Amino acid sequence: MSAMVDITPAETVVSLLARQIDDGAVVATGVASPLAILAIAVARATHAPDLTYLACVGSLDPDIPSLLPSSEDLGYLEGRSAEITIPDLFDHARRGRVDTVFFGAAEVDALGRTNMTASGSLEQPRTKFPGVAGAATLRQWVHRPVLLVPRQSRRNLVPEVQVATTQDPRRTVRLISDLGVFELGASGARLLARHPWATADDIAERTGFEFEVDESLAVTPLPDARTVAAIRSLDPRGYRDQLVGR
Repeated sequence: MSAMVDITPAETVVSLLARQIDDGAVVATGVASPLAILAIAVARATHAPDLTYLACVGSLDPDIPSLLPSSEDLGYLEGRSAEITIPDLFDHARRGRVDTVFFGAAEVDALGRTNMTASGSLEQPRTKFPGVAGAATLRQWVHRPVLLVPRQSRRNLVPEVQVATTQDPRRTVRLISDLGVFELGASGARLLARHPWATADDIAERTGFEFEVDESLAVTPLPDARTVAAIRSLDPRGYRDQLVGR
């Protein structure tokens, strides 16, 4: 119980994201990806020291001594071993050389479709979202796309996205939220794990689509001491806690 008090939900989610990255993997981030950048830095500091990181500011393997408030901060150029352009990044992905990318979304449905474009319709949008930024193609090329929704609700996990910005009906995709882990795809949604502070009923209450639940539903393990130490060292200002809900 004391560990639950000490370790925050954000630290558990960041640890879970970091574990999606294998040692030696090639990982890329786009815009608005502070949690993904923190997860990459944590993975590099713990179980994946030989990962390769392609940052959206155009740097290869930059130093990440501490998390910066913006993913586009030019501080992520420091310590780079080379520079890489956005066309280069897409070329690497198209050739199957990028393993993992974390994708955000304003809306996600049970089929794994995401909306980063607009509410309403393309013809008459009520609200414009940040935009696709190439994710529609990139998601289909990387080996392990991961969807990230750090504050799950019925507004962002919806029965059907209003505009399908990205989709990949060929395979399932993993969704990580502040409540649990889903697998989404053509057969619908399945809850793979719940975080320690959420029950299956809690998750259903904040999910807009129907989903199946494994009989022996797994519980996300809390991060070990080494991982927690890495998270706190890399994010001393606590940006993670501002981004992940509870």
